[in-house]
This record gives sequence, structure tokens and C-alpha cells, in this order.
Amino acid sequence: MNIKLTKNLNEANLITHSGTFHADEIFATLILSKIIPEITLIRIPELREKVNENVIVYDIGGGKFDHHQFGGNGKRQNGVKYAACGLIWKEFGKELLSKYKVTKVDYTWNYIDKNLIQFIDANDNGELPRLPTEYRNVHISHIIGMFNPKWDEDVESDEKFLQALNLAEIIFDEFMKDTISKIKAKDLIEKAIEESKNGIMMLNEFMPWKEFLLGSENEKALKINFVVFPSKRGGYNVYAVPKEIGSFENRKDLPEEWKGLRDEALQKVTGVRTARFCHNGRFICTADEKEDAIILANMANEN
Repeated sequence: MNIKLTKNLNEANLITHSGTFHADEIFATLILSKIIPEITLIRIPELREKVNENVIVYDIGGGKFDHHQFGGNGKRQNGVKYAACGLIWKEFGKELLSKYKVTKVDYTWNYIDKNLIQFIDANDNGELPRLPTEYRNVHISHIIGMFNPKWDEDVESDEKFLQALNLAEIIFDEFMKDTISKIKAKDLIEKAIEESKNGIMMLNEFMPWKEFLLGSENEKALKINFVVFPSKRGGYNVYAVPKEIGSFENRKDLPEEWKGLRDEALQKVTGVRTARFCHNGRFICTADEKEDAIILANMANEN
């Protein structure tokens, strides 16, 4: 990573706050490191003097990339307030995406903001909803925060900052790969939606489909209850479409009399020769042959 830390303000081209660090400025730093060839960062308690206009100041100083001033520093249309990470992403995110040779820049920028950046901002601004559980919600911001020096640990905060930054880079790079990979599937899913028949969508290979199906503006998408695609374990899957992302409720469940059955038992109930398995949750069943998977999907849809 092309980042070095300094104690000399005159050497720095990035400035952020010292003390306890958070995912907010860690990921903001990381985004900047992807577009600025060489970074010299200083972490200081407060900024009292004017700095060169070429120096980027964030999460401190009350400027363009800070959110600690009275009233904050703006919020998105959905109400999520900006923190430093979001402010940096808003300013530099599309420039970063151009380095990844992304074709759907606006869509990808929004996707990343929605699926990563907004969570970091919401956490930093104290906007995360509280889970009604006794266990801790262990998330990316919590894990980054654990890198701060412990009360009984004799270690430089800057050293721990760099360690957290290294972990954040691994996470961010994999997130970017995953995002770009998913978005490559978007047009293929839209084509499959248009070609769907009788509430069944067919895919010639496994690819991410849920987000794009549920988010599609094609009216045919609303009528799709089951998706058939090759299984990574061999054979074909018949998968029920959930009502929304993350939901365990389906638009239509597989038949009650199929649940938990395997091989001959499932074949006997369905009359489908290569039927292999139906999950107790009634959201997935399998068959060895594509034609049999389609038969199962149509049977389930008409049930």
C-alpha cells in the first residue's frame, strides 16, 4: 500500500484525526489510496492552521470532508447522513471506478454506496438500528474498531491504524471484485426475465440473480416465482424467489408434500424420474436433468 505516516504537517498530503480510529476514516483513507499515487498521512488531534489547497483534510477540521460540524454535512435522499467515508466516496468514487474499467459507472457507484459505504456512515453517525437480541452485532465497523490499541497495550496508534487499513484493503478489494462480477450478470438476468415463461426463469449457468430480479423494472419480473439453474454440486436447482432480499419468505413455496424428501421418496410423490431432494424450508429442490427440474418448477408453480 502506497501510504506512509508522518508527524510533520508540512510533509502530509492527507490529514485526518488522531486518537481512536473508526471504519469511517479507515475506508476513506483506503479509497484515497486507490487514486492518489503516493500518500503521506498525518493524524493530528485538531487542525488549527490553514493548509495547502492540494492537501485533503477529512473527518477533522469542519470542511468539505468532515461531518462533525453543527448540523453535520448533508444526507442522502433516503435520509442516511454522510460521514467522512461517504463524503470521500461521493467526491472520488467514480474516479476510482474508472480505474477498474467499470462500464455501468453510475449504477456501480450507487450499488457500492448502498451496499457498503452507507453502513459505515450510518454506524459512525449513530444511526444503525438496534437489534433486539442479547448478542452483539459484530460488523465491519466493529471489527475495524477492535484494532485500536487496548488499554493495557503499549503500541503506537499509527501502527494499529496501518494494520486496520491493511485489513480494510483486503475487504474492499474483495468487495469490489464481487460487485463488478455481480454487475456483469445484470444484463443477462434482465434477458432471462424477458424470456421467462409461466412464472419460471431459466439460467444457463449459475450467476447472482436475486438482487437484479427483485430490483427489475420489467413487469414480467413480478410474476416469476421460481428460478432454474445448474447446481454447483451437479444437476439442476429449482429455487423459490424470496419476497425481498434477505427474507426467508418466498413468493411461492415448493409444495408441502415435497419437503424433506429425497430420491425415491421424492420421485414417488412427484412422478419426476431424476428428482433428488427438496429442502425442509421448501425454497429449493433439485433434479439430475434440466428437463426434470423444469417439470418440478412448473408443478410447484401450479400447486
